[in-house]
Amino acid sequence: MTEHHEAPGGASKALRSSDGPEGGSSRNHEAANRTHKDIPQATVARLATYLRVLAMLADDGVLIVSSEELAVAAGVNSAKLRKDLSFLGPNGVRGVGYDVAKLRTRIEDVLGLSEGHRVVLVGAGNLGRALVGYGGFRRRGFAVVGLFDNDPAVIGRTVAGHRVRDAADLATAIAALEPTIAVIAVPDDAAQQVCDGLVAAGLQSILSFAPCELVVPPTVEVRRVDLAVEMQMLSFERVRNAEAEQPAAVGERGDSIPVAHPLGSGRVARRASNTHPQPAHPGRAHPAPATQHPATPQHPATSHSATEPTSKGSVVTP
Repeated sequence: MTEHHEAPGGASKALRSSDGPEGGSSRNHEAANRTHKDIPQATVARLATYLRVLAMLADDGVLIVSSEELAVAAGVNSAKLRKDLSFLGPNGVRGVGYDVAKLRTRIEDVLGLSEGHRVVLVGAGNLGRALVGYGGFRRRGFAVVGLFDNDPAVIGRTVAGHRVRDAADLATAIAALEPTIAVIAVPDDAAQQVCDGLVAAGLQSILSFAPCELVVPPTVEVRRVDLAVEMQMLSFERVRNAEAEQPAAVGERGDSIPVAHPLGSGRVARRASNTHPQPAHPGRAHPAPATQHPATPQHPATSHSATEPTSKGSVVTP
């Protein structure tokens, strides 16, 4: 089956479907299931980035995108992008590109987003209220269905259309709401207790914003987001970039200033061009050459520079 699409540049291009005329969706699902255990975590993270870019392209009305265009938009090189997408099975057409809608659906299948997710959030403080009010989650298939807290002053209030429930009723509410993902947005001293309650209620996928490690059974997957760690990484990158931008030290005449080698290295170290020769023996200066008669010029005595090797090959320093 050949499908005709209007390329971003305006030219009509033909894209041959790799799914075949029938049963394409089921084969896509089977291919996605086969690849789940084989996809590296780093590739999974990039697939999520590709999905975000594809959603933006679809919103702009783009039907076909080349690997180079998609790679640039995602911040990776095209070879890495093609390697990542190879885990999903056949995609795209050489010389044409990727069908935006089909590639988006394929990635959603692999990431388990086809049917969406129901999310409960524990912690209705500043962070929790900001998270529940973020509309991007629903657009990407994550619908918040419950908000919980243990503060009597907060329980019963409405935040972004959600009534804050008592965290003491968490187990009963989870049984009724049937969420697939839980988000923990409480202080670290309460995070483990909340996590234990979620696990006891049957949750196996937890996203935690608490800056502490949570102890969970092997069957439970926990992803931790520590904003302070992310800022510390930014601080490190800032220092490293500043060091890379510092110019090398130079002498008065623009010459580089090499560092002298330590004693006994057996190598002659060069000094800056404006460094004066030093006596060969510490504390013992060579006498200045005597005044000579103009008619009988004499050669001045030659002194050893501090950077010349001695008979044993070491460097004498002043």
